[in-house]
Amino acid sequence: MLKTISNAWKIPELRKKILFTCLIILIFRIGAAIPVPFTDIGEAGIVSDPNAGTFMNYLSMMTGDAFNYGTIFAMSITPYINSSIIMQLLAVAIPALERLQKEGEEGRKKIATITRFVTIVLGLLQSTAYFFYLRSQDFLVKNPATGADYTGGWAFFQAVVIISCFTAGTALIMWLGEQITDRGIGNGISLILFAGIVSRIPTLIASLFSPETGYIRYGGPYYFLSPIVSIILILIIAFIVWMDNAERRLPIQYAKRVVGRKMYGGQSTHMPIKVNMSGVMPVIFASSILSLPPTIQMFVSSKISEDSGWNTFFSLFTSNHWAYAIIYFVFIIAFAYFYSSIQYNPIEMSKNIRDNGGSIPGIRPGEPTSRYIGKIINRITLLGALLLSVVALFPIIYSQVSTAALTSAGYSAGMNVSLGGTSIIILVGVALETVKSLESQMMMRHYKGFLD
Repeated sequence: MLKTISNAWKIPELRKKILFTCLIILIFRIGAAIPVPFTDIGEAGIVSDPNAGTFMNYLSMMTGDAFNYGTIFAMSITPYINSSIIMQLLAVAIPALERLQKEGEEGRKKIATITRFVTIVLGLLQSTAYFFYLRSQDFLVKNPATGADYTGGWAFFQAVVIISCFTAGTALIMWLGEQITDRGIGNGISLILFAGIVSRIPTLIASLFSPETGYIRYGGPYYFLSPIVSIILILIIAFIVWMDNAERRLPIQYAKRVVGRKMYGGQSTHMPIKVNMSGVMPVIFASSILSLPPTIQMFVSSKISEDSGWNTFFSLFTSNHWAYAIIYFVFIIAFAYFYSSIQYNPIEMSKNIRDNGGSIPGIRPGEPTSRYIGKIINRITLLGALLLSVVALFPIIYSQVSTAALTSAGYSAGMNVSLGGTSIIILVGVALETVKSLESQMMMRHYKGFLD
């Protein structure tokens, strides 16, 4: 990876793209530190417990703490990600969108335009909900004359300014991501998400060594846990790299055909199917859904008694409960199958192979080929989901086991790392994707110079 970046830096064109990408990321981080007018959140942030595992913690992780401090980019890139997912789902259900997908470049441009409008709408809705949450928690500037909340026209003006700033930040960060994609290196949306998560690493390391909240405190086994955590982190990263590169290759044999005086076809090739075909999306979906009950509990906690059934129900969705890991595992498997069914259509794949004069050895063209491809995809999806579950669940299981062992030994509990697996998968996946983009651009430049 470092060698690829070093080689790319030596090429003037790619060096300009790398610098442009770094500039956009710098603008993103500056915007993530500028507070919105009329807000008064303070240094503590809106997330009272950084290890609670609620939906607030999830949004704070995805936005690089911009959501935690109510800055211009508090909504970050999440509305655009949600908009893209919604458009993918609607393309399966709405024939008009499905036809647009098959129209080539023009169709993709139209879908991209619709996705931008949906992003603005989602950003407006999330900004409005965020404003009402800030007002309910007394995170807004008070009227200096009365010391109370603004009323009447001033309250309306305050709401318009705050919601408009959050929505404008959503539109701006979407534009910044597209600029990276068009004029920089890699996928802009993924890189902005990557930058937000990376920006929280110093804070996480500080909390790890904190004498109040981290593992490294009071001496004893806490000092011993630090190198173990580091070694496990390295092994998890290596496992993710191996999982991301793993693929199942379906052999394809093309028949010979004569066109004029030339003979075409007759060669053997393969169709690669990635083992982790759905990427990090099942983990993101599962984390989002599992974060909703703790978030609801945060709003209604004052109305729930400790002996009630509702308190028992909400306790199942805390990351230190054994049921949380089981539910998380089931959701990852379910969403992996759901996402792969959207991305891969065995009937279309079989039709494309047949139209190009190809076939899978030993399998008849048509319906038998589509059934065979569907069976292979189902098996690979299950394997990929299980491998993804290992990475996503290991931090949770490790946290529970280490906390139980330390508590039984008379030490205080450790950290809650329920979102650690999601962060690592995103970071490693985006890094590998960016390096592959650099390699492909260097390869294109090599062939371009050869043809010129």
